[in-house]
Amino acid sequence: MTQHERKSHLDTLAISLLIACCAFWGFQQILIKFASGEIAPLWQASIRFWGAAVLLWLWCQYRGVKLFGRDGSLKGGLLVGSLFAAEFCFIYLGLTHTSASRLTVFLYTSPFWVAILLPRFVPGESMRRTQWVGLTIAFAAVAIAFSEGFLGNAHPAAEDNQWIGDLMGLGAGMAWGLTTVAIRSTAIATVSAEKSLFYQLGVTALVTPVASALLGETWSFDYSAMAWGSVFLQTAVGAFATYLTWMWMLRHYPATRMATFTFLTPLFALVFGVALLGEPLTLQLVLALVGVGVGIVLVNRR
Repeated sequence: MTQHERKSHLDTLAISLLIACCAFWGFQQILIKFASGEIAPLWQASIRFWGAAVLLWLWCQYRGVKLFGRDGSLKGGLLVGSLFAAEFCFIYLGLTHTSASRLTVFLYTSPFWVAILLPRFVPGESMRRTQWVGLTIAFAAVAIAFSEGFLGNAHPAAEDNQWIGDLMGLGAGMAWGLTTVAIRSTAIATVSAEKSLFYQLGVTALVTPVASALLGETWSFDYSAMAWGSVFLQTAVGAFATYLTWMWMLRHYPATRMATFTFLTPLFALVFGVALLGEPLTLQLVLALVGVGVGIVLVNRR
């Protein structure tokens, strides 16, 4: 895609798709938590990414999208796939040492990595001072939303190793941000959204079973219908449909502006917790929703 085919701002379509993706990613956290009662974390991720890779391959067969042609993208694709796999391994391993609240705050440093590094490779992605203020406000809002859990004990059995989990959360955020930078600054920027995603799903599908085996997780396929339903939604909607949509948008819209919308994901998770699990609606959540909204507006102002 040439530069003039890219949009310099987010239009109504992009905003609608981003909100829909973030809403499902927030709901997905509840799905993962539900299934983890029966399925070990990395084994659950393995099933999810293998299933998504198969769905993507079938989609490409139907659409006539070539995945294995020589186009000079292999090196960049392996880099993107490795970063994507590292993000999820850091998340799952980090949760064994620290709380989900603390890891969430460190994970969502990702947009800062994009904003700092991407303009060095793609000058059109640079941000103005007002946009930096908006990005900071949105991040601070997420920190406020998770402040109670963030300040509490990280993990009842591993309080002394809390810093390890925090570091892994930061590593996951960095890997997520670097994935976006690599997609926009390597040969992956010139391939189809399907091929870009296939690199990520393929490498992760290979890495997660190995990591699961090394951790001694139990492998099985004998789970309840509810657990399989959760994994199916994570696979078909989460790892396939929404990620493919995200890859498509990275080819058409500014990544630095898109990244700000990801702050909605953890807040959607809290909102779904209130709506579906009967969790209390706190003042922190209300303030966070307002703060993220203000931040998004500031980042995307023309």
